[in-house]
Amino acid sequence: MTATHPAERIEHDSLGEVRLPAEALYGPQTQRAVDNFPVSGRPMPVALIDALCRIKSACARGNQQIGALDAGRADAIVAVAGRLVTGLAEGRFRDAFPVDVYQTGSGTSSNMNVNEVIAHLSDDADVHPNDHVNMSQSSNDMVPSAIRVMSVQRVENDMLPALAQLETVLLGRANELRDVVKTGRTHLMDATPIRFDQVLEGFVAQLRGWRLALEQARDRNLALPLGGTAVGTGLNAPQGFAAASVAALNRSLGREQAFTLMSQPAAGMSVQDDALALSSALRGVAVFLHKLANDLRWMNSGPLAGLGEISLPALQPGSSIMPGKVNPVVPESAAMAAVQIQGLDHAIAMAAQSGNFELNVMFPLVAANLDEMINLAANASRLLADKAIAGFTVNHERIERDLAANPILVTALNPVIGYEAGAAIAKRAYAEGRPVIDVAREMTDLDEATLTNLLDPRRLTGES
Repeated sequence: MTATHPAERIEHDSLGEVRLPAEALYGPQTQRAVDNFPVSGRPMPVALIDALCRIKSACARGNQQIGALDAGRADAIVAVAGRLVTGLAEGRFRDAFPVDVYQTGSGTSSNMNVNEVIAHLSDDADVHPNDHVNMSQSSNDMVPSAIRVMSVQRVENDMLPALAQLETVLLGRANELRDVVKTGRTHLMDATPIRFDQVLEGFVAQLRGWRLALEQARDRNLALPLGGTAVGTGLNAPQGFAAASVAALNRSLGREQAFTLMSQPAAGMSVQDDALALSSALRGVAVFLHKLANDLRWMNSGPLAGLGEISLPALQPGSSIMPGKVNPVVPESAAMAAVQIQGLDHAIAMAAQSGNFELNVMFPLVAANLDEMINLAANASRLLADKAIAGFTVNHERIERDLAANPILVTALNPVIGYEAGAAIAKRAYAEGRPVIDVAREMTDLDEATLTNLLDPRRLTGES
């Protein structure tokens, strides 16, 4: 018998002996994965482990319902899975799931990790990780099912609420600033006037479009390949198991919009098209956040030599050498998060095309990237809402001065005096640094009242 260190224990799997920490809640297959994949030091997302635990619980009930698993073992699996879900949410049991993201492409190591922990914590119920916790299942259908459950839960619990918060703040500021007219810009050059509420409501329209895309992608992920087992044929999954398990999952989650079964489980196992659709929607959210962050930075630029239209909240000193400097740190943070999200999306696109015959072999990467993308997008949305948009102040004097001097206001005179005459007025106003109305008074025969009416910036924003 091989001697053991007091801090170790020896267990066996189909390949032989494995040494693992004496207090570990997992078993030999998890330890092999820990030893085999010291790649990133980054374990699988808690959200995926949560989803696996929830599905294991549902599968135990499904197997019990069709008579494949006795009530004692089913109850034990359900109890431990629920304990793990609660504990993980509270920050416990994290060390029980140490398998690296960059593991076997099917996610078998993480599936067995969950199986082993549930069996280990089932105490006296004589629960085996393969024979009972994994009954009627394969990693090949369990892990993609868990990715879908994780994705739906995270979109609903994190991403959509964060976008709703951002929308609420944008609309609140739009209502507050609807009387403020500023210089519009195209090509980063002065253009015709626009109201602040029009600017902010434009962001809201973009946000709503991507929220809809997220909702549609979420709905695509409601169908699970559960019951497909190894290659989508359902081998070793008794008739009625998958339907009973999905029904149990929906009951446990209290879902109004229920998870369903895929008519062709192989479609959820050999490809990751629906995960890719969600990733693409998250990339779109990132594009929106980047645009929003950069426009806030431009409007805040200066304060003296830039646009200086708004002042973002001063959150921290901006320089280690320049006293008094304050930078737009939250928009910069959001912009970096947006860039990272787009990079993660590209990785998911490459992973989605890595399905060889009946199995995609990049499930862990897809799961980890989706989880990180949602983290980044949700947190960046909340930060922009709470620490940038909600608290920025408008520099009215600067806005009114620049607006009055904007030679592009002459565009309003085009229907009356023509483009060529308007261009001459604009060029002279710009060259002499004078308001358009003063130059127009000298270069046209329009009376004061007509000029004042035609060149009223608010009227040029479409408001009569």
